[in-house]
Amino acid sequence: MSLPFVGFLQAAGLTVYCLLVGVLFWQGNSLFGPPFSFVGPAMFLVLFVASALISALLTLGYPGVLFFKEKETVKALKLIFYTASWLVVFIFLLMGILIVK
Repeated sequence: MSLPFVGFLQAAGLTVYCLLVGVLFWQGNSLFGPPFSFVGPAMFLVLFVASALISALLTLGYPGVLFFKEKETVKALKLIFYTASWLVVFIFLLMGILIVK
C-alpha cells in the first residue's frame, strides 16, 4: 500500500475512535448514570490515558516500525506527515458537516 493510503487509514481509524469516545461523553450519563463518587473522575482519567496510548499506537505504530526496524527514516516522517494531513482533512469535513446542519 502507498504511504498516503496508509496515512489515510491511520487518520480514519483515529477519527472513528475519537467519534466513539465523543459518543461515550455525549451519552455517558444515560449509559452509566450520573457520577456520585470518585468513580466518574477516575474513569475519565483512565479513559484519557488509554486514549493517549491508543492514539499514539494508531498514528505512530507503523512509522515507529519503519524508523526503528526498517531504518527508513524518510518514509516514517512522510507517513506521519500524510497522517497529520488526512487528520486536518477530516477535521474540516466534520466542521463542514456541523455547519451544514
